[in-house]
Amino acid sequence: MRADRLLSILMFLQTRGRATTERLAREFEVSRRTIIRDLYALRVAGFPVYTERGAHGGCYLHDEYRNTLTQLTSDEIAALFVSSIAKPLEDLGLSQPLRGAILKLTAALSPARQDAKTELGKRIVIDGEAWTRGEDAGTQLAVVHRAVVEDRWLAVTFVRRFDVVTSRRIAPYGLVAKAGAWWVVWSGEDGLMRVDRLSRIREAALEPDGFKRQEGFELDAFWADWRDRQQAVQPSLDVTLRVRTDALATVQDELGAQEGVFYGVPSPSEQWVDIDVTLPYLEEARKAVLALGGAVEVLAPEALRRSVADFAVQTAARYRFTTKDA
Repeated sequence: MRADRLLSILMFLQTRGRATTERLAREFEVSRRTIIRDLYALRVAGFPVYTERGAHGGCYLHDEYRNTLTQLTSDEIAALFVSSIAKPLEDLGLSQPLRGAILKLTAALSPARQDAKTELGKRIVIDGEAWTRGEDAGTQLAVVHRAVVEDRWLAVTFVRRFDVVTSRRIAPYGLVAKAGAWWVVWSGEDGLMRVDRLSRIREAALEPDGFKRQEGFELDAFWADWRDRQQAVQPSLDVTLRVRTDALATVQDELGAQEGVFYGVPSPSEQWVDIDVTLPYLEEARKAVLALGGAVEVLAPEALRRSVADFAVQTAARYRFTTKDA
């Protein structure tokens, strides 16, 4: 993987002191252009890698920095290119290496270099804004992550709605972790950009050839635009609830943080208080209300009120105890 090669280049420069790009290309069995890209990625990430022209020139590390590199592992290098948000790092197997890497680089890098964007920052976005419930990342995260890092084509099998299975050859431009779910941003052979939940990929196989990224493509900008357009067309249902005052904080937390957006909640002055919320659609609203039990009562819309009452009657009938049962 590229993270291993980046670490190896740092170790090589640390032990040899200075080397030309041609020498590095021969050492790591890649093209000179690839080495130049790797050196640029290291500089963007804040590592003090310098180059000099001339007969005695070459690539080298700043002397004050060379002594710190032997402490970094390849997993720590990879972890630096992602983020410090725990769940996505756990999925990628990088949560523990990140802690050690941050401590070492904090002492080694200048404040300006600590703030520099990394090369892999263009390929992985951590979107912490709440949106949907979390889900399993699926079994293909590792292979898709490798393809994203190495700009490799993937042969994938998608499982669509109603169990429809399709096979595609995709160029994975990046991964996005959002609200407990992983998404992959990819381009097909037609060059059109698309977004899919990673959990929809049933199978994924790396292909030997790499793909060329579209000039000027920015993952974070593309994702933000796609996400905003999706949210603009999401179905919604305006709901009025009567909430028991001693349960108001819990209801706000359960609905406001996870399912809907509150327009505003008046200060409770009686035993019950009415609130307005917006929820995704009737089935989701019913599920959320039923989970709150007797702490809430649906006042509107009438369709939701009747649906909740119907499910409550069915549940009560199923769990009704007789004297003999007791």
